[in-house]
Amino acid sequence: MLKKIVAVLLSSFTAAAFAAVPLGSQSVLVVEDDTGKVLLEKNANAQVPIASLTKLMTAMVVLDAKQDMNEKIAIDRSDVDMLKHSASRVPVGAEISRGDVLQLALMSSDNRAAASLGRTYPGGMEAFRAAVKAKIRALGLTQTVIEEPTGLSPHNMSTATELVKIAAAASAYPDIRRITTDTKDVINIKGRKVEYHNTNRLVGAKGWDVGLSKTGYTEEAGRCLIMRFRTGGKNNTLVLLNAGASSVRNMDAVKIRRLIAGPDEKPKVMKASVKSKKKAVKQSKRTRRAM
Repeated sequence: MLKKIVAVLLSSFTAAAFAAVPLGSQSVLVVEDDTGKVLLEKNANAQVPIASLTKLMTAMVVLDAKQDMNEKIAIDRSDVDMLKHSASRVPVGAEISRGDVLQLALMSSDNRAAASLGRTYPGGMEAFRAAVKAKIRALGLTQTVIEEPTGLSPHNMSTATELVKIAAAASAYPDIRRITTDTKDVINIKGRKVEYHNTNRLVGAKGWDVGLSKTGYTEEAGRCLIMRFRTGGKNNTLVLLNAGASSVRNMDAVKIRRLIAGPDEKPKVMKASVKSKKKAVKQSKRTRRAM
């Protein structure tokens, strides 16, 4: 009896602690993977734009098609973002293996790479859209709409609740788990080795055990994040949507992990190098990258 009372008190304390934490993201859902227990919820059923979280669905559909990952894909002018005019370090005319294109789309959230995956899908973009719709139906999603492979369209929408299901499905693909948890990779672009980095600075940061990750950003969607991570001996899935800044999104994740893990653990965010910061400042003057 005493053990039951203590368990109830601890459960109530934990729920109260989560309810009291201030979060900047407009939609939040944190689920304990093994039990399905909801640890934290905020506007979890609001249907909102999901930006580059879309690319998880793009990757699943491409991998389902079992296309040759060694086949070279030529980046075409039609892959260039004419909607948001987002930046890309993948030049038109570059011929890259489909495997490396998938790496760029997921890890670095490159929009040209994602667009080329849809364009070169068997049967073209129309067949790609049909495959995505079929995948959405197969996963039992009713509030998820995906019209194109990058996430640049504000019509690509879902809810935090359904994104947890998408994260679970994506985690069944070893390639997606591996790519989204790589901190960086060097890819041959037109005979030159170019280093690309993960858009999520929590990946590889001290104290973080991340099993799946994807960031997203457009003006309509705000800063978004899907992440599966392990802490306190438990696996969890976190979805953050529409944060006002990357720093807000990351701090929300840190707060949530600290509550789950307890006060003794202090997760950190990887710091950008001085060189990276200078590049970021220059880039921001030209255009804000959608990712």
